[in-house]
Amino acid sequence: MNTELFGIFATYLLTLVIAIPLGKYLAKVFAGEKVWTDFLKPIESGIYKLSGINPNEQMNWKQHMKALMTINLVWLVYGFFVLMNQDKLPLNPDGNPGMSPDLAFNSIISFVVNCNLQHYSGESGVTYLTQHFVMMFLQFVSAATGIAAAVVFFKAFRDKTSTNLGNFWEFFVKSITRLLLPLSLIMAVILAFSGTTTSYEGKDKFISLQGDTVNVSRGPAAAFVAIKHLGTNGGGWFGTNSAHPLENPSYFTNSVELIAQVIIPIAMVIAFGIFIRRRKLSWMIFGVMTIGMLLLLIPTVSSELGGNPAIAKMGISQLTGAMEGKEVRFGPAISGYWSTVTTIISTGSVNSMHDSSMPLTGLWQLLGMMINSFYGGCGVGVLNYFIYLIIAVFISGLMVGRTPEFLGHKVEAREIKIAALITLLSPFLILAGTALSSFIIVNHADAAWAVQPKAWLNNPSFHGFSEMLYEMTSSNANNGSGFEGLGDNNVFWNVSTGFLLFLGRFLPIIGPIAIAGLLGAKKYIPESAGTLKAETLTFSLMTFAVIIVLNALSYFPALTLGPLAEYFTLIK
Repeated sequence: MNTELFGIFATYLLTLVIAIPLGKYLAKVFAGEKVWTDFLKPIESGIYKLSGINPNEQMNWKQHMKALMTINLVWLVYGFFVLMNQDKLPLNPDGNPGMSPDLAFNSIISFVVNCNLQHYSGESGVTYLTQHFVMMFLQFVSAATGIAAAVVFFKAFRDKTSTNLGNFWEFFVKSITRLLLPLSLIMAVILAFSGTTTSYEGKDKFISLQGDTVNVSRGPAAAFVAIKHLGTNGGGWFGTNSAHPLENPSYFTNSVELIAQVIIPIAMVIAFGIFIRRRKLSWMIFGVMTIGMLLLLIPTVSSELGGNPAIAKMGISQLTGAMEGKEVRFGPAISGYWSTVTTIISTGSVNSMHDSSMPLTGLWQLLGMMINSFYGGCGVGVLNYFIYLIIAVFISGLMVGRTPEFLGHKVEAREIKIAALITLLSPFLILAGTALSSFIIVNHADAAWAVQPKAWLNNPSFHGFSEMLYEMTSSNANNGSGFEGLGDNNVFWNVSTGFLLFLGRFLPIIGPIAIAGLLGAKKYIPESAGTLKAETLTFSLMTFAVIIVLNALSYFPALTLGPLAEYFTLIK
């Protein structure tokens, strides 16, 4: 086997070795069963007592969503004012300035919603204090928010009929104390001993071989990078994210970071089946997600290893593949794997520049974010998949002439309407946002109010359209990666993507939880000979077909105008 391909295979295999037992552990934690981390109970009890929380108080789905939205709004307001005034606060050895209101608006929403879309450069845009007490803090709590929401969803289907779905604050606290914090500590130690910077000093100076004085940013990045990946956050300590040698020094750390960003999304799928006592269902969901991942990964790696056809026409050999925008210490194969998992999982971190990827690679990156349910982010991946599943249940019920049912609960008009609205939401936000930005580029290229749109794009034509489409797609999918040829730190992009981030995060959480809560409250219907079972291969293939058809209908025209048109222009 090719060494580079072996690296991908070994990394994914190690991911499964960790994720599967982790899923079993999480199912026990959230079911209240005895686990080895129970020694943390006194700490959790102290948090509940200090916060005035009664973890035994049961909530229905509406109370869960009220708690979730309230605490997230508190974090948003807190972070907004800290970012604008960070220059007046301590731990700022490099003298970085405070953010403008529009940039602070975009940045704080981005981190609150687990997206980490960064319209600033990490080493110059924020201080050590805001990196820790705003950005890193939000990377923990935003991931815990998604996990807690998923556990509410789990609870709705654990019992035959119930409106008591546990306590949001208990799920939230346990997500941090029993999962995110312990794993982050382990990973941060590994990274620190592997070369990721941990210093609190300011920029270091050295003289290059050419005699130039170079200022190198540093900082305590190891802890930040750990939760950035474990929480599927993706925000970089440095502007170039995990392509930076002080954030991701070697192939070993690259593999560690790759494994970290995948284990919790897979573990949550496994935990779902164990928690609701339907293990086969979780394995079927995992199978569909894995097939989807492979269908994106294989052509991506093939495209990057094949090199640039325009360069090949000039008679120049590309034995190592398409190396533009890649780090030599990684290579195109593992960079292609990273670009696949970071877009399907909504991590959004990068170890290469996506703007330099081959056109078809850009297509698969975009499609991974548009589907947004092949593993997905921490907790929310399961919720996103559930919407497709409910639509598949509805269509299947129509095909066999029965009232649609899911796990013993009738799926009726109210649930289908919610699922339909959530399904239509993403295409509307992405395509409307891209259309608006394209309209401004064409008709208001010199408009002062939009900070001269003609300066937005470093690349013209089809690739320029892809840059704008990618930015809107990444924002809606809570991904955060970007085609960095786009000049996005201006009022238009900061404000437009800020609203997109908020809607693209919370409505796809509220919708599935509402459906699950409504279904869980309904009378349980025992399975019969005519029941369409969700655990079957046939239904899994039906769900996969729904995912493909819905996204093809929604996004094919836009993908044709961007990466596909660029590809055919390149090979012409």
